[in-house]
Amino acid sequence: MGFYQTRFAEKLEEALKAVLPIIGIVLLISFTIAPIPPSILLLFLFGAVMLVVGMMFFTLGAELAMTSMGEKVGTKMANTGRLSIVLLLGFLLGFIITVSEPDLQVLAEQVPSIPNHILILYVALGVGFFLMVAMLRMLVACPLPPLLIIFYIIVFALAYFVPEDFLAVAFDSGGVTTGPMTVPFIMALGVGFAAVRSDKHAENDSFGLVALCSIGPILAVLLLGLLYHPEDTGYTPSALPVIEDSVELWQHFAHGLPDYMKEIAISLLPIVLFFTAFQVISLRLKKHKLLKIIVGIVYTYIGLVLFLTGVNVGFMPAGNYLGQLIAGLSYRWILIPIGMVIGYFIVKAEPAVYVLKEQVEEITSGAIPGHAMGLSLSLGVAVSVGLAMTRVLTGISIFWFIVPGYVIALCLSFFVPKIFTAIAFDSGGVASGPMTATFLLPFAMGACQTVGGNIVRDAFGIVAMVAMTPLIAIQILGAIYKFQSRHDESLELVPAPASYLDRWSNDDIIEL
Repeated sequence: MGFYQTRFAEKLEEALKAVLPIIGIVLLISFTIAPIPPSILLLFLFGAVMLVVGMMFFTLGAELAMTSMGEKVGTKMANTGRLSIVLLLGFLLGFIITVSEPDLQVLAEQVPSIPNHILILYVALGVGFFLMVAMLRMLVACPLPPLLIIFYIIVFALAYFVPEDFLAVAFDSGGVTTGPMTVPFIMALGVGFAAVRSDKHAENDSFGLVALCSIGPILAVLLLGLLYHPEDTGYTPSALPVIEDSVELWQHFAHGLPDYMKEIAISLLPIVLFFTAFQVISLRLKKHKLLKIIVGIVYTYIGLVLFLTGVNVGFMPAGNYLGQLIAGLSYRWILIPIGMVIGYFIVKAEPAVYVLKEQVEEITSGAIPGHAMGLSLSLGVAVSVGLAMTRVLTGISIFWFIVPGYVIALCLSFFVPKIFTAIAFDSGGVASGPMTATFLLPFAMGACQTVGGNIVRDAFGIVAMVAMTPLIAIQILGAIYKFQSRHDESLELVPAPASYLDRWSNDDIIEL
């Protein structure tokens, strides 16, 4: 019991550090330039409390269950020795966890020209195929950058023929399908796969699964855009809530809570069943290990239910209303710096970001510190939100940002250590999580509504922007480490434990 109390205290501290700056920014804006009605402010504050508690449970649950499950399943799959079984299981796993991803349901509702079940089916097929490709890459030790270049060339070639109103939604899909439910499991799956390899690049190749799985949804939605030739891509924002008293305040959350309890149960069920099948057939973990995973699954469920209820019910109205008010000011240009400040802090509250940072530190034994990654992600997201707000105010096509951004990211992949490229492209999917979809997207939509822009064309795409800039920021971090290593007489990136240096040769450290 003492272990769990200590871990809960640590996770609560992390959650408070992540969420309190966002609360402070919203309160400062609401008491100065953009006054928010008491009802929306109360929803936001109540949602923030649920967000903090939800993050605390989720991060501990992911640590106890999702990571452990993914690693053990990945190791067992890689050890089967039969390529056909590995690929079939990889496709099946990618398909079922995508169908159950809550963020994908939200995306489907925002694309009126395509039936929900058709969109979800195609996206799930895309993720399943690319998870299969990612596993094959790890088994044959194929470098990641050439694959990324080939697939993104195909993406942009298709994007040229897709109607502009549909383009932003297509690129957004790559971020929403790698949400808090799938990222911890998929990343741990990569670690498990890499564990069966003994070559010096195995640890580098443990990253990159999320990067490739993010491409599948983009291609799938672009293909659907070509097939359906969507004409009605209009999107009508929901009406802002009006609350008269504390009873109505609670009722707003009470109405949303059962829906998210059902959604997360449906989302977790396929992963639990998949792991249960492995446990019965081949894993046969001991009782105390299995009990630890079960406790972690319960914590993950509680955390995601509270988190998603808080951000969807409490944060979305506040984001939308703030965007409307700030864009209506005579100095509406202030939307850009305010968006950048919000973007800098909001990525710290993305639940999957914690999973990524901890896994990177563990795999590299501290060679890539979590705080450096966190700073790079925050700066990258700040830039992306600033660019997204510029799009809202000017109506510039997302193509003018996405194409140069990915060209720069792919070019950097030839000059930085391989592990930084893999982590960078993974971090794009991780950074564009539910906080982006439930606060930044409504913020952009509210601003776009005020300035009279096209919501689907100008506001959508912010998820894609948030997913793009970390690719550049993390690789710049890699370039800095590479430069430092060349001028370090001891050939160390950063102070690291002796166990880390023992496991790596001088050639490996020079390569980093």
